[in-house]
Amino acid sequence: MTAPAPGATPILLAFSGGLDTSFCVPWLAETYGRPVVTLTVDTGGFDPATARTVEERSRALGAVEHHLVDARPAYFEQVIKYLVMGNVRRGNLYPLCVGAERVLQAQTVAQWARRLGTDVVAHGSTAAGNDQVRFEVALRTLAPGLEILAPVRDRAFKRPEQLAYLEERKLPVPPFGAAYSVNRGLWGTTIGGKETLTSDGCIPDSAWVLTRDAYTNPQAPERHTIGFEAGIPCSLDGRAMDPVSLIEAVEALGARFGIGRGIHLGDTIIGFKGRVAFEAPTAEILLTAHRELEKLVLSARQARLKDTLAGPYGDLVHEGQHLDPVCRDIEAFFVSTQQRVTGEAHVVLRPGSLFVEGVSSPFSLMKASKGAYGESAGEWTAAEAHGYSKMLALPGIFYTRAGQLAQGG
Repeated sequence: MTAPAPGATPILLAFSGGLDTSFCVPWLAETYGRPVVTLTVDTGGFDPATARTVEERSRALGAVEHHLVDARPAYFEQVIKYLVMGNVRRGNLYPLCVGAERVLQAQTVAQWARRLGTDVVAHGSTAAGNDQVRFEVALRTLAPGLEILAPVRDRAFKRPEQLAYLEERKLPVPPFGAAYSVNRGLWGTTIGGKETLTSDGCIPDSAWVLTRDAYTNPQAPERHTIGFEAGIPCSLDGRAMDPVSLIEAVEALGARFGIGRGIHLGDTIIGFKGRVAFEAPTAEILLTAHRELEKLVLSARQARLKDTLAGPYGDLVHEGQHLDPVCRDIEAFFVSTQQRVTGEAHVVLRPGSLFVEGVSSPFSLMKASKGAYGESAGEWTAAEAHGYSKMLALPGIFYTRAGQLAQGG
């Protein structure tokens, strides 16, 4: 390995500990003759043991410094809470469990580059993925003067080549090696492998990270209660919790049942179709529970208009455009709609299945009505109901009559 030039400023590498970023540490040091500092922005999935492993791997690969920043609370406040408020899913399936955090990670990288006095940062994204766009759009927006290196993308290194490079130098290799690309965060985990390169393959049970053995070792059903305050998850089974702790606790519960497992097929930022396996137990449980609670307290027009904004908002977050001011406008609308989304959702967890038994709220629109659907009117008389039905039918009556008149009827 080339010795760093005396006094050379470091290259700051966004480091996940996976194969791509592990490869980047020695390659950057050898190629540029500059010290490499690794920065791991923890947006979920890093328990103390994992954090130690990642730091040890970074040092063993040749990094002169390693830093870990706990960005989980910021990730919830800046991104996840709005994904919950908007019930955001991509393709009506994928809850943006990985990717939504990239702008926050890029923001942290830019802050640390200034702190270290360097104008060169690097990431391990490939040319065929979305993350290259997310990172670089955010970095160029926040710190346009930074030089951005992306060796895996710009030199077109393949995963087997990276693996061979590390093995030849007897450097540590991540557990999955070149077989699977795993990204884990607070909102879920994504897994990519040869099976996801086609439209009809499924990864083997051994490749799942959170939900492995959930179906081969099925658990007995469990009932739990999720509490929300102004749209924000705030309690589990009656125990108040901060959002990050609650998300992690719900993930542990749901993962045992294989809830939130899926494979998403959709449009990538760079234009072609892509496919990725994902595990998002918390997202599946919280989004489903939150949506049912909203149905109890929001007006029909509130819910309908909010749904029209969830898709564009999810697209912006997915594409790394979260810094666009229009996102602040949409978020302000989401927050406004959540003023009465306070209450509880009662859920049953079964292997591969989530069922909402019911919801309750002090702002219940059901309780506010004197009527009971299908049973008693309460608010109006039979004659008023008759007249209302007749009035609603008028546009159809006029349309039919016009057709008859046109035919000489």
